[in-house]
Amino acid sequence: MVAANLDAARDADVILLSVKPQTLTKVGHELGGHLRPNQLVVSIVAGANCNVLTSLLEHREVVRSMPNTPAQIGRGITVWYPTPEVTELQCDQARVLLRALGTDLQVEDERFVEMATAVSGTGPAYVFLVMEALIDAAVHLGFPRHIAHDLVIETLEGSTAFAKATAQHPAVLRNMVTSPGGTSAAAIHELESGRLRTVLSEAVWASYRRTIELGSELEKGLGLNEGRSEGSTDVANGAGPKVAAARRSGR
Repeated sequence: MVAANLDAARDADVILLSVKPQTLTKVGHELGGHLRPNQLVVSIVAGANCNVLTSLLEHREVVRSMPNTPAQIGRGITVWYPTPEVTELQCDQARVLLRALGTDLQVEDERFVEMATAVSGTGPAYVFLVMEALIDAAVHLGFPRHIAHDLVIETLEGSTAFAKATAQHPAVLRNMVTSPGGTSAAAIHELESGRLRTVLSEAVWASYRRTIELGSELEKGLGLNEGRSEGSTDVANGAGPKVAAARRSGR
């Protein structure tokens, strides 16, 4: 442990930025201009795009990544993107670091990190909310809470493992459970009537839009004219990630 970020970074081969977006500018100003060539910066800061990171740090060897909370038990998935200046050796360093958290997925387009923020990064929150709702429903049926908890946890874990082992489309697996006129059919009818698919899709889009907004706010705070301000408006209006990517690719 050291008292200053600069002291921590001075002799490091790899520097991991794991702060909240609201803190990034302060930390970045402490480090900016003091990093050596060949030092690798790996960021897990939500919304902080490579334009922000390289400008703030005055350093080009940056990996932008997005892990998720199951990383705490080595079961996470991390999507990551290296800037063109990152060497193959540094990519290997990043890969080793991120694989300690679970599965890693390197992408060739930075926008996929932003999309992953809304799907896998935020995804555990969706799963935990569904988990909580199912447990509460089981308690409402009459199960003691500890039994309801175990039933739901094991069902979710087993279903995920089954889907992974079979590699079948989720619709095929769902049809295995759904008999004509049966209990699952009745339950799914209620879920579809409640617009479950649409609500989940809207939640992912809301998370994606907020990711773009965070990047735009950081860029604005740094006085950067390029970047996300136009792209974020396009995404908010429903134009989608291709428009935002077009704005980014011209930097």
